[in-house]
Amino acid sequence: MSKKVLYIDVETTGINPARHGIIQIGAIMEISGVVAEELKLECAPHEGADIDDQALLINKTSRAELQHRTSSYEAFLEFRQFLDRHIEPYDREDKCYPAGYNVHFDLDFLQSWFRLHGDKYGIGSYVNWRRLDPLPLLFMKDFSGALSLPDYKLETVCRHYGIQLEAHDAISDIRATRRLLAKLL
Repeated sequence: MSKKVLYIDVETTGINPARHGIIQIGAIMEISGVVAEELKLECAPHEGADIDDQALLINKTSRAELQHRTSSYEAFLEFRQFLDRHIEPYDREDKCYPAGYNVHFDLDFLQSWFRLHGDKYGIGSYVNWRRLDPLPLLFMKDFSGALSLPDYKLETVCRHYGIQLEAHDAISDIRATRRLLAKLL
């Protein structure tokens, strides 16, 4: 069976998945090393989500802009359709590797988002939980003395490796993360 990788990045209204909402998703489905499909979704946060003005500043999004976006639920349905095109959620053998920069953050938000919208199994129907994340590799390089950067933010790391990035845009972040992971491996 071919290996599938879901490169995923979310932009949010804060850092707590129990309180804050997703407002942008960038996703790349890679099958056997080839990009099968990309998805960029922009949505309003779910009803009742806290919105941190600092998070919006980082995301370059205004509260007014959020009011004109598709609903969180409609975005959730579109994202699940994207996943369903490439993964059979009821087949235990057909799961993808989740990949991203500090991907634990993104997976926590996605898990909360799935459950919020009535999917009790969450993102686990689609992923194998074997995270592919360049951040631990960078930390190992730092520890061994092979790399020394002032910080390990995606923007700093991409600049170091000559990877183009429009920071805090979900699709740009995840494309850059995919290139970074390939360089590191």
